[in-house]
Amino acid sequence: MNDGIARIFVGFDSKEVVAYHVLAQSIIERSSIPVVFSPIVLSNLDGIFTRERNPLQSTEFSFSRFLVPYLSNYEGWSIFMDCDMLARADIAELWKLRDDRYSAMCVKHDYQPKIETKFLGQTQTKYEKKNWSSMILFNNAKCHALTKDYVNTATGLQLHQFKWLESDDQIGEVPVTWNYLVNEYDYRSDAQLVHFTDGGPYFDEYRNDDYSDEWFAMRDRMLYVQQK
Repeated sequence: MNDGIARIFVGFDSKEVVAYHVLAQSIIERSSIPVVFSPIVLSNLDGIFTRERNPLQSTEFSFSRFLVPYLSNYEGWSIFMDCDMLARADIAELWKLRDDRYSAMCVKHDYQPKIETKFLGQTQTKYEKKNWSSMILFNNAKCHALTKDYVNTATGLQLHQFKWLESDDQIGEVPVTWNYLVNEYDYRSDAQLVHFTDGGPYFDEYRNDDYSDEWFAMRDRMLYVQQK
């Protein structure tokens, strides 16, 4: 793998299609290095991802995200991120944080969600390491435990709490600005990757949340075409 190219897997959900495209545009506009995008779409994973939908999962990619090392052939590094995010800085800065001492790296959130219900009326589940898995840098060669069979059969907590690693010492820490939780955290002008975890601005009830004006501006640029 060419380490000079950031390989980015993004969770794709049919209920919020626009989110993927706006996130990708925000990364493209600000990146100083080449990027390769792979949307994780369930209909593209026939025969690979076979587990039944869990009634507690809020997105279609809740568990399929853990196929990233498998889909990367356990080579090099890959980034996974939820689609309900917006890049406000150069993704090359995040890519530079890769540290081969670790099997995976993420923002180690330590918080209790402020709300009980999030977008589309879904229950806001609470568990240890909440939102750690919403942005992960995978050191794919050290993630062989995430086989196709394991991802299809492990419990949600085994996956989201990184139980597939021998210990938490194998998880490197990324600055909180690279997965900054909108509404859960106070506004920060230096947030580099904001995460609309409660609900994106494309849902009417969240259209006035922090950073939403930037999201709509990016959506407009994503729709841009030069006319004659």
